[in-house]
Amino acid sequence: MEKFVTYEQIQEAVQAIRQRATIPPRVGLILGSGLGGLADAVQDATAIPYPEIPHFPQATVVGHAGRLVIGHLESQPVMVMQGRAHYYEGYSMAQVTFPVRVMQAMDVEILIVTNAAGGLNPDFRAGDLMLITDHINLIGMAGLNPLRGPNLDQFGPRFPPMTQAYDPELSDLARRAAAEAGIPLREGIYICLAGPSFETPADIRFLQQIGADAVGMSTVPEVTVACHGGTRVLGISGISNVAVASPGETEEPSHEEVLEAAQLIVPRLSTIIRGVLRAL
Repeated sequence: MEKFVTYEQIQEAVQAIRQRATIPPRVGLILGSGLGGLADAVQDATAIPYPEIPHFPQATVVGHAGRLVIGHLESQPVMVMQGRAHYYEGYSMAQVTFPVRVMQAMDVEILIVTNAAGGLNPDFRAGDLMLITDHINLIGMAGLNPLRGPNLDQFGPRFPPMTQAYDPELSDLARRAAAEAGIPLREGIYICLAGPSFETPADIRFLQQIGADAVGMSTVPEVTVACHGGTRVLGISGISNVAVASPGETEEPSHEEVLEAAQLIVPRLSTIIRGVLRAL
């Protein structure tokens, strides 16, 4: 039986968080595989392990610490997810996106979402950053949409538009922060698959042909729910590996490779996010 979430469950999580953290967050951050280091820089921090928040999905993947950190970063009140849950871990899409609902119920205005992704664009290299300008919701098209089920009218309409999922002003702030720091910032379209297996070479060629620049197993459901609730979104992918499009190539993608690339990505990503926060 599919697991939906209720407004009452969201409020239970909010109450539990507010009992521990007094800072009302303005900005939510979701940090992907190996990218959780930025949470360690949060000042006045209250860290809450996910298991201590009612109904919160647990992060089980290596590189996802599984803590909610609330405090200040660049003087902005923030709510940082140090790791996320994924559909492939056995959660429903509603459960995967439950943390975004909690952020919205806590009046978060802006969501900055990050991920480790495979590079589909042949110009990309491991360690690059890609500003997400749009996405292809392939799993949503196939029925795995987080808005399936009873609509939560408290947050948004039954049929929300997705024409501008990624906020243009926030994207401009990211471009400016990258330019000021001298960090190359690629731009492109992210596509989400269900995982957890990596793609076949035929998968890769198909994804390239339909216009995707990077591929991952997260983010799109979170952004869909964010848009439903009127939350402004900035999305950045860290390119952790370059996808193999020919069966004869020997390089096999691995999660260890993803975590290794994060060592290159984190300092650059942190610089850009800090620049965006300062400019808000």
